[in-house]
Amino acid sequence: MPNPRWLNEREYRAWLGYRRMRLLLDAQIARDLQRDSGLSEADYDVLSALSARESRRWRLQELADRMLWSKSRLSRHVSRMEERGLVTRQECADDGRGAVIVLTAQGLDAIVQAAPDHVESVRAHLIDLLTQEQLDTLGDIAETVLHHLGAAIQ
Repeated sequence: MPNPRWLNEREYRAWLGYRRMRLLLDAQIARDLQRDSGLSEADYDVLSALSARESRRWRLQELADRMLWSKSRLSRHVSRMEERGLVTRQECADDGRGAVIVLTAQGLDAIVQAAPDHVESVRAHLIDLLTQEQLDTLGDIAETVLHHLGAAIQ
């Protein structure tokens, strides 16, 4: 086994800073979202994905892939959202085993109500703290790493 390439001080600072920032930022934005709208991050991700489509629907497997979740995890979460009237599940017309997740009027109202406060939270805790140059750099970093991992910014 080759010798490990240990992180130098600069690299360690960047890595540790990123890890702590991500954990704290995600937690703060999730707290704000829950406080302001009663939605979880997962609820918001499902609702925003559905509301972004003209048809207001996604096949379960496609949505799970988009969210980087397993199909079973998303199915369980969608079941909880169905109980709250935010989405419905329909059979897939071209695949009897597949399911289509559909945004309800109540779900659309929930995302429309939540979005302004959510974007303000994102601004307050990240976007507005950075210069235009820092935002460009952050975007470049995200694209580089996502490309390496075979993903894209969605």
